[in-house]
Amino acid sequence: MTVRTAWLLPNGQSREDTRLAPVGTYAAESEMRTRDGVIPGGNPFAAIGAGAMDLQIGTGRAVVQGTDAQGAYPVANDAPVTLTFADGGAQFGRIDSVVLRVFDQLFDVNGQNLARIEIIRGTETAPPLTAPTLPSACLRLWDVTVPAGASAGVGGINWNTALADRRRFTVAPGGITPRGWGLSFDGAYDGQYRDSGTGLERWDAAAGAWKQYPARPTRPITTEQAAEPPLNQTSAFVDFTAAAWPRLTFTVPPSGAVFLTIGGQVSNRTTTASTAWMTWRATGAYTEAHGGRNGISAQGGRVIASRRVYRSGLTPGGQVTLIPGWNISSGASGGTDVFVLNGQLTVEFVQ
Repeated sequence: MTVRTAWLLPNGQSREDTRLAPVGTYAAESEMRTRDGVIPGGNPFAAIGAGAMDLQIGTGRAVVQGTDAQGAYPVANDAPVTLTFADGGAQFGRIDSVVLRVFDQLFDVNGQNLARIEIIRGTETAPPLTAPTLPSACLRLWDVTVPAGASAGVGGINWNTALADRRRFTVAPGGITPRGWGLSFDGAYDGQYRDSGTGLERWDAAAGAWKQYPARPTRPITTEQAAEPPLNQTSAFVDFTAAAWPRLTFTVPPSGAVFLTIGGQVSNRTTTASTAWMTWRATGAYTEAHGGRNGISAQGGRVIASRRVYRSGLTPGGQVTLIPGWNISSGASGGTDVFVLNGQLTVEFVQ
């Protein structure tokens, strides 16, 4: 049957129909697969040491995905289950996995229809140890490191260090997937949300990536003047050396817009008409010369100020380098109250 329906056919429906049709739909993983996982609420399938080699798994609900043809199985565990681990190997340790497993005689060779919590035993090998590969319709809950020689007679398993939480969570479409084990999975549809543990992330299908939501504002970046210019040239704009004032290179944000601020002290009192300038120029994906559009200046006096300008229409992703500069009209080094000091150049990104 190509198109399957639920609660519609007058003569009933197969188990596959019920699983594949979106009855109590959970988050999609593809067109026909459900993201399997533990359903959040309390501490589902919690693990507690119950003896030297015994582990108790608590109650909980989950969805277990089989093959595409099988669909997804809703499962509930309504009472604690105690599992006993086999003794550790004589030479090497291993990792066993505690899983929620579904048996379906229509799709496997076990000849039974049931769900249970069980141990999938790993392979004893030299480090690094790896968890076992799981069969179909099997959801990993916990990994347990079983050391070589571990047994009830010699102290068993240290449950404080042996347990590794492998529960992942699933929710209905539109819900926010809680943080669980592992974040290295793709979203199933554009606009899907998840909790990364530090904030919300939204799946960007076009970019094929999870992105913080709302987008984290990019912090401003800045460069500060480290030394005075030589003031041995006049009436022309001069670049600071990289040692005197480091260049600042930035990547143009997606908006193509930034605020640029330069500030500091400039002074030239050699004559009432004498000037001093502190400026910047841009090179790379955007160019702009030193000049009155982007600098601060003083004429026949001293100024402590900043100037913030807006630049838009830049190429997103382009690299732009800002180079600080200076200019005095007269009164070279040694003149009356002539300086260009304490400069700071800052880029603020417009989102």
